[in-house]
Amino acid sequence: MKFAPVILFAYNRPNHIKRTIESVLTNKEADQTDLFVFSDAPKREEDKLKVMQVREYLRTVKQFRSVTIIERKSNYGLGDNIIEGVTEIIEKYGKVIVMEDDLIASPYFLEYMNTGLDMYENNDKVISIHGYLYPVKEKLSETFFMKGADCLGWGTWKRGWSIFEPDGSILLKKMIETHQTNAFDYNNTYPFTQMLKDQVEGKNNSWAVRWYASAFLNDKYTLYPGKSLIYHAGGDGSGTNTGFDSMLDVTLTDKSIRLVKINV
Repeated sequence: MKFAPVILFAYNRPNHIKRTIESVLTNKEADQTDLFVFSDAPKREEDKLKVMQVREYLRTVKQFRSVTIIERKSNYGLGDNIIEGVTEIIEKYGKVIVMEDDLIASPYFLEYMNTGLDMYENNDKVISIHGYLYPVKEKLSETFFMKGADCLGWGTWKRGWSIFEPDGSILLKKMIETHQTNAFDYNNTYPFTQMLKDQVEGKNNSWAVRWYASAFLNDKYTLYPGKSLIYHAGGDGSGTNTGFDSMLDVTLTDKSIRLVKINV
């Protein structure tokens, strides 16, 4: 199996990026994995020192198959940084695993992601593989599919990323015209449509809601694990786009996920 490169997006949280990288290095596949880190430039004067600290730390990381650091010269913001970064690397490698600097990976994350990417590579109904599972109490299958795409430790192929529509207004118009807003909002349990409207109006720059909408409107599905392989550590108030929030807190699985090909 040829392992997918890991793309990591970083900004101004040196302690978080260190935890993320150290967690990925607990995976036995790390030394066979190419790592690409897109380090965004400071948006404000007060962010310069922390961005510099992030970049100084990144230059010490050696344990992957290779480490490439892309230091942005100007501030892209998370959305543009991810969109451009994923597009650049996936063009060269054909598949990628994507992480942000507030994620902590299980030691079995890379095994699951690479096996899933290999297993469903030629199934056009599958747009991505996802490593995080929301905190649900019910016992779930080892793996299962949900319509759409997600953003907390995920992987896709060039064919999957090719349907990403960066223009939120196009997505919103189609969502409304096809009367799919209720389903898009998980039967009115989460305001994704409003998030998409806010993105169109410039109130947020969420790449993730556009990725989800692009997959949803094209009737594509994402594979999830029955137990989470990713912990979201960004709800501690340190992030640019998130405040204090424990809603996404989960317990990482202490064993590998057994992947057997299932019907979409």
